Amino acid sequence: MALNYSTLLTETYADRSWLKDAAVILGASFLIALFAPITIHLPFTPVPIATQGHVVLVLAALLGSKRGALAVLTYLFQGAVNLPVFAGGVGGLAALFGPTGGYLLGYVAAAFVTGYLVERRSERKSLSVFAAMGLGNLVIYLFGLPWLARFCGWENALLLGLAPFVIGDLLKLVAGTKLLQKLNRV
Repeated sequence: MALNYSTLLTETYADRSWLKDAAVILGASFLIALFAPITIHLPFTPVPIATQGHVVLVLAALLGSKRGALAVLTYLFQGAVNLPVFAGGVGGLAALFGPTGGYLLGYVAAAFVTGYLVERRSERKSLSVFAAMGLGNLVIYLFGLPWLARFCGWENALLLGLAPFVIGDLLKLVAGTKLLQKLNRV
């Protein structure tokens, strides 16, 4: 099934006022923050199971590369000024520089990559959107794992920051793709 251009993406590109873009970016950053409480802390790893990363990927598919990345930067700024917007309702610079900080920084690059890949498709098929979000998820790992390895070594980083999350991330990618399909029907 093909995913058509979302109303949000098409409508916003039709009227590219900076105020409208700013409102969309700020709203998207708040949406990412709303998912902060939805986490599961595993007792053996500092990395929680969180939904924020996949919210970032879905928003990037909707908003595109630039606005998706700017929404994540806005979200990170909110956390940096101590608003409780990170996983588990945490905020502050300590979270950005702690063991999970690389994943948070990876959200910016992942949003850009996912949005860029989706923008380049003339017809948005479910498989191509799934693949774009999958590559975005990989980008999050490419930032998060080396950062985590600084705290616990490479072998432990793979055991604590990747292995427990792969199956859940695949399921969240499927759910995100299904959500985007439903949003395009509305």
